[in-house]
Amino acid sequence: MTHKVLLLPGDGIGPEIAVQAKRLLHACQDAGLDIDIDEALVGGAAYDAHLDPLPPETLQKAKAADAILLGAVGGPKWDTLEDLSKRPEKGLLGLRKNLGLFGNLRPAMLYPQLASASSLKPELVSGLDIMIVRELTGGIYFGQPRGIEVRDGQRVGFNTYIYAESEIERIGRVAFEMARKRGKKLCSVDKANVLEVTILWREVMNRLAQEYMDVELTHMYVDNAAMQLVREPKQFDVVVTGNMFGDILSDAAAMLTGSIGMLPSASLNESGQGMYEPCHGSAPDIAGKNLANPLAMMLSVAMMLRYSLAENAMAERIEAAVGKVLDDGLRTADIASEGMQTIGTDAMGDAVLAAFAQQA
Repeated sequence: MTHKVLLLPGDGIGPEIAVQAKRLLHACQDAGLDIDIDEALVGGAAYDAHLDPLPPETLQKAKAADAILLGAVGGPKWDTLEDLSKRPEKGLLGLRKNLGLFGNLRPAMLYPQLASASSLKPELVSGLDIMIVRELTGGIYFGQPRGIEVRDGQRVGFNTYIYAESEIERIGRVAFEMARKRGKKLCSVDKANVLEVTILWREVMNRLAQEYMDVELTHMYVDNAAMQLVREPKQFDVVVTGNMFGDILSDAAAMLTGSIGMLPSASLNESGQGMYEPCHGSAPDIAGKNLANPLAMMLSVAMMLRYSLAENAMAERIEAAVGKVLDDGLRTADIASEGMQTIGTDAMGDAVLAAFAQQA
């Protein structure tokens, strides 16, 4: 059966790294992968063309795809748009909402060749391999009521932190299943000593644990989890948490690896359809300069093959190719170190494709 893949280059460095992902997809086709590749506009590029960060045509193509690859969205060019619904980020949020992408997978894996790039001591991060499972469509970012209003003569801002049992159970099952496939250790992060929402979160996780007796479930308050990520990061295998806590912890974990430019991510819905994208942003300051690191985008292709298209062998081949390139001492500027050869976006793409071909 032909896999339908939709490529959304987006803004900033998005189009540059999307080119490398497309080249890699074509290499996978040549290696026997049956995929159909389509493209569409999203974010600022879509606003410039259609005055809409998520045009109906893009959403229609996204709904029909088996998986979506996104470059990046946003940039200062669109920060002055007064209508917030027209800003590039609304295109990303609209995709998540309309596709029901509730489960965010954020790996923090350190390639051994880059241990010296981490801000922590190599012995603390060598062999690091954490998967953070973040609930993506609920919590305080979406809770109602919310707003800014005048109370007792002064302006007051307010948001509502809310989760239903079904939302917690849904993301919990994703995390338990992920832990079952990895080291069978799951840490649920909450703030149950202060927030009633996370008291419920913890109760649901404990109930689910009875169905996953082969997985060791532990709990940790979010402030302690942040500290432990810096103190002893390798104690974690799979971490599950809500939207806001996951937003913060996943970025912190990403930087343990030395560069956010190395890390892919996935957002999944209940049918297994996913949107895959690098953890980094659109980096408009280096856009068009052949400086961007395309490896996170290329590893997003591998993640897509593994989690949405069930093509594990092809995913492993891509990951091995990236490892080979790093073994050869090739680096983009963000991961450059003494004694290594610094190259640009296009050259890094060339190197990965050459290494991929050698894996045949």
